Amino acid sequence: MEKEALAQLLQQNYLHVIDQIRNLSDRELLYAPKDKWNALQQLDHLIKSVAPVNMAMGLPKFVLSWRFGIANRPSRSYDALVDRYHIKLQAGGRASGAFVPPLQISLADKEVLLKKLQWLVQKLVRKTLRQSELSLDRYILPHPLLGKLTLREMLYFTAYHASHHGKSIEHGLVSLN
Repeated sequence: MEKEALAQLLQQNYLHVIDQIRNLSDRELLYAPKDKWNALQQLDHLIKSVAPVNMAMGLPKFVLSWRFGIANRPSRSYDALVDRYHIKLQAGGRASGAFVPPLQISLADKEVLLKKLQWLVQKLVRKTLRQSELSLDRYILPHPLLGKLTLREMLYFTAYHASHHGKSIEHGLVSLN
């Protein structure tokens, strides 16, 4: 997938989940199925996931190569990356550390969080479009569950991650109604 299509996918997937969360009732926002996050926690998790990718995409390339190295293989396809993520989840992989949302998030924080995610995604889309196709396949970043990913793969993951959590919110609300 070329960077223009990738930027569009990022924008589309995040716009969808932002609209989805914005349109939930207070009851739906706070509802969490057993051992799952509620919609506000999922929103917080997405912010915590997008922020470091956004920051890394703005770093000079020499910093990326010095800190993380360069790719020693071609980038995987979008579908291959998503399949790999599902395998890791099925093996028990979960968010950890800095990516875990707080136990409680106030309803009053909803709009601030939505605007923050929207702002981060807009910045990430702009940074994605400024990258060369070569850079997307050359430089790598660490992912806590998937290991070393090329920038392109990290953007694939970031785009998919929004739809994954959007589906999680939908599935969770089925048990509420």
